Amino acid sequence: MFTGIVEDTGTVRARTESADGLRLQIGVDGFDDLHHGQSISVSGVCLTVEAYGTDGADETGDDAGWFEVFLATETVEKTYLGELREGDAVNVERAMPADGRFDGHVVQGHVDTVAEVTGIERVGEDWRFTFAIPEGHGRYLVDKGSVTLDGTSLTVAEKRDREFDVAIIPTTYQLTTLSEKSVGDPVHLEVDVIAKYVENMLEGY
Repeated sequence: MFTGIVEDTGTVRARTESADGLRLQIGVDGFDDLHHGQSISVSGVCLTVEAYGTDGADETGDDAGWFEVFLATETVEKTYLGELREGDAVNVERAMPADGRFDGHVVQGHVDTVAEVTGIERVGEDWRFTFAIPEGHGRYLVDKGSVTLDGTSLTVAEKRDREFDVAIIPTTYQLTTLSEKSVGDPVHLEVDVIAKYVENMLEGY
């Protein structure tokens, strides 16, 4: 389980395609507890660390590390990770420890769909991002409710028939890949899992 509090942005260092899927190597600094089989969120997609290593300290003194993950064909088809190229940035979050601080909301890393950025507006020191609501997912979005976009825990500022807005504070803008998004770009959308459980429980009534 994750919380949607992005720890760092990593950089795609290499990609290797095969008949079974896609393997990505991602560079990230300061992650000194990586291990084989560990769950890790890459732009909101829960993946498994297959290999990891370090290139030694970088100019900031942090270990310039890396890890590799494998994307099965289904993951490639249902996310935009298959479109990533070397040099592209991704949001990275390690799974939440049982005794850790819960700062965001319950995030599974199970992407529901891909949404599209339809508007970006600077509002004072903040930003307002607008996203198209993919068909069939509007019922899971509510004003002031939680939503996960590219692995980032955010709050729905306003929901309309076909779009919804989120307010982005400077810290979130600077520490995530949202600062690199433009209108028309894709984002991974994970709705609040509690809404889906409620829907499932009420289906028989």
